[in-house]
Amino acid sequence: MSILVFVEQRDGRVRSVSREALGQATALAAAFGGPVVGVCCAAADPGLAALGEAGAEQVLFAQHEAFASYDGAGYAAAVAAAIAAVKPKVVLFAGSSMGRDLAPRVAAKVDAGLATDCTALVVDGGKLVATRPVYAGKALQKVSFPGALALVTLRPKAFAAPEAQPGKSAAVSALAFTWDASAPRAKVAAVVGASGGKVDLTEAEAIVAGGRGMKGPEHFAMLEELAGVLGASVGASRAVVDAGWRGHGDQVGQTGKTVSPKLYVAVGISGAIQHLAGMSSSRCIVAINKDPEAPIFKVADYGIVGDLFEVVPALTAAIKQLH
Repeated sequence: MSILVFVEQRDGRVRSVSREALGQATALAAAFGGPVVGVCCAAADPGLAALGEAGAEQVLFAQHEAFASYDGAGYAAAVAAAIAAVKPKVVLFAGSSMGRDLAPRVAAKVDAGLATDCTALVVDGGKLVATRPVYAGKALQKVSFPGALALVTLRPKAFAAPEAQPGKSAAVSALAFTWDASAPRAKVAAVVGASGGKVDLTEAEAIVAGGRGMKGPEHFAMLEELAGVLGASVGASRAVVDAGWRGHGDQVGQTGKTVSPKLYVAVGISGAIQHLAGMSSSRCIVAINKDPEAPIFKVADYGIVGDLFEVVPALTAAIKQLH
């Protein structure tokens, strides 16, 4: 039984979250005894043959000039056509902004169950069982699929990317699909990237996030410096974004981005449940707060109780000495 993976590309480059999905697909394929097949929608081939190094045996290429930008209806038609052609047991999507929009569209088209934001997948008795956080991360829900097909979105960074298999290539073939692109219900007019070439929070290996305790936007330069020596991206709590100190793209939490980096440094963040829902699955959490009773310490692996305006510069200087 094959495993189908939606391969997400942007600006002619396959995103790392898709390689994470291919890694998990390889593990599932070993349990189900079938091949790993990718499906990619794009205006031009972003180097799909190289996905063989990530575990894909075949990649179906849905090529259309309208796919230079994301088109939910067109992508859904293509992925549904891939499902009809491959007849997979499981379809995996990255839990990115694109995957969260596309997966429900495909599930509705093929009349299949969908489990979103999953952090673990296992095969039990020949059936897929998915684990996903619920109630703002306070509980974990295990779900199975009564139908023959299961659709899943994977939380970014919750699954390790596979070790590369140099020299291995995937067979790339054109995917036939039907879609009328002449009258789209919605169209992407432009894509505006963040300045400075910053890594998207959902793909960052390390994040330094600031909260209301930063006391103003001018103090985020201190976090930018710490992030620089750590090779991290900078995030923020909802209170910071609502105050206009940082853009919404930096928001971590229930109404922002859900992240699972290897390192998450929470600076001046009290730890409201809405924020914890977006970062509690981080592998190592470091909290810096002057309030020893702050909820953030309940989920932190390491905690520093102190004035962040003294702790952060000292921490930055100490890390610089280690380099």
